[in-house]
Amino acid sequence: MKDLLDGLSVGDLLNLHGQILARLREANVLRSENNPTGDYTEWLLVQKLGLRLEPNSSKGFDAIDANGERIQIKGRRVTPRNTSRQLSAIRQLEEQPFDWLLAVIFDENWKVLRAMKLPWGAVTRYSTYRRHVNGHVLILRDHLLDDPSVQDITAQLSED
Repeated sequence: MKDLLDGLSVGDLLNLHGQILARLREANVLRSENNPTGDYTEWLLVQKLGLRLEPNSSKGFDAIDANGERIQIKGRRVTPRNTSRQLSAIRQLEEQPFDWLLAVIFDENWKVLRAMKLPWGAVTRYSTYRRHVNGHVLILRDHLLDDPSVQDITAQLSED
């Protein structure tokens, strides 16, 4: 792929980036104009786990599972330049807006490194409220899997 991109100007690369995002929206992989990580994470979990995606306006959860439980979905892409596993803010956690949090960490090439299913109670135990983001922050560290209520779902999301 690097050879394919050699010689392209900054403008050409940004144009190509825009075209790629447009194609991903046309394929219903992306459903917003935001950073594609969140939309891609939702799409992947729907494809692999059979979830029903809710409208973007649904407050506090993104999907419903086969049991009718509310699922909050978070994704994070790590790179050699940014290895943080901090997920985006979880709003109004105290109101229990979801039953389960499904969180996925991707490498810089979008390969799933780790995926977890955490019940609401575990999210409340392991997250920290941060006033400046008006929400709770959870860092998806591997030691969370020491909690028997937290499930490792990485294998379920691996490529076939």
